[in-house]
Amino acid sequence: MTKLYNRASEKAKRQQLRQNMTKAEFMIWQKLKGKQIEGCKFRSQYGVGQFVIDFYCPELKLAIEIDGDSHFQDGAQEYDRERQAFIESVGIRFLRFTNNEVYDNLEGVLERITQEIWELW
Repeated sequence: MTKLYNRASEKAKRQQLRQNMTKAEFMIWQKLKGKQIEGCKFRSQYGVGQFVIDFYCPELKLAIEIDGDSHFQDGAQEYDRERQAFIESVGIRFLRFTNNEVYDNLEGVLERITQEIWELW
């Protein structure tokens, strides 16, 4: 059986992404790490299959993706749809926010994450 989560073959990619978070990802991570939201443990740059999720709570099977500029380039939206469909097909719920949403309304983003956590409990 092929390993689905955090494949060793993708480890360097996950580490590189952790070391080079965008400003928006860093802002969210500062609020998610250490069980700060409803006591839920989130992991940063978590592998699911060949894909990497920005933030993931294994207990709730909740993924959070922060879409930066690269997500709006040619072909990126189709890739994101396919990626999200695969991740959802293994039972993971998906929340997606843009960099601008994080910059302009961090509290609103955190409230939406909290709402989703309550729905999953």
